[in-house]
Amino acid sequence: MNPYLTQNRRDFLKTALAGMTAGSTFIASVQSKPAGGIPKRILGRTGESVAIIGLGGWTIGKVEEAEAINIMHRAIDEGVTFFDNCWHYNNGWSEEVMGKALKGSSRRDKVYLMSKGCGRDAENCDEHINTSLKQLDVDHLDLWMFHGVAYMEEVPRIFDEKKGALNAVLKAQKAGKIRHIGFSCHTSADIALAMLKSGLQFDAALIPTSILDAHYDSFQMKVIPECREQNVGILGMKSLNVGNIPSLGFDAVKARRYALSLPISSLMCGIESWDNYHQDYAMAKHFEPLSEREVTNLLAESEPYGKDGSKERYKSGNAGCHWQRNEDRKAS
Repeated sequence: MNPYLTQNRRDFLKTALAGMTAGSTFIASVQSKPAGGIPKRILGRTGESVAIIGLGGWTIGKVEEAEAINIMHRAIDEGVTFFDNCWHYNNGWSEEVMGKALKGSSRRDKVYLMSKGCGRDAENCDEHINTSLKQLDVDHLDLWMFHGVAYMEEVPRIFDEKKGALNAVLKAQKAGKIRHIGFSCHTSADIALAMLKSGLQFDAALIPTSILDAHYDSFQMKVIPECREQNVGILGMKSLNVGNIPSLGFDAVKARRYALSLPISSLMCGIESWDNYHQDYAMAKHFEPLSEREVTNLLAESEPYGKDGSKERYKSGNAGCHWQRNEDRKAS
């Protein structure tokens, strides 16, 4: 049952608009705009200043190699310097092509580079970190995340004192292979909260921030406040709901602006073409937060599509880190 359906409409909008007010305060305090570039925001406790949009590795790995490299070079030159990836995106090709784009001309030094892994025990996690470093052809990652934590039982496995994946991450951090530690979660806000309350001071969390998320098991309403309380950098994803937002009749640019009007540091964007890149770059360069009226209208218009979660298929136990679930089945 959707817990937000128990609220009356006025209370729901009040809560949602309070989040947007927090976003406006956050943006005013942490956002800057380099001359000729796109805005940057501080990433939580890291103190790093990062571009307000990030280039997603999953989709760039689907683009023809030469074009993908050219898009990434243009992105770096124009200030889109947050790059996101994962050890197994497109069977590793996403990292390989991104590594080719980062090679030479000091491009690596200009990019805040994030990747993710599915290992929940130390052995697999260590393998995924080293695989990412090899595929990207770099000596360190700026941010490493536990990817797609989808089941509550994964949380204690990650933090198991003897065999948990955290052991490998802390070892890699001490060795200089990674700088900051985070996690991604899009199946359940309660699982994200369990990660945040594990006792580890995470540097960043990657969570859904679409207009639909506001209505069902909302990360915006449940997880963002906890992240802000702990000074965890908030990264947004799925602002177009895996490309479905436009098909529901909503403007893609406004949906991106909605996510960036929340108190997040950067929004990960799937870019599969030059048209995608130009649209997202223009939105970021000229970004203005949505007005209260725009937010109210968007939430009212999106409620019929978001109230039961059926349009957010990733909020499902089947939408986590598939590699990890397969390994669990083998073990059992």
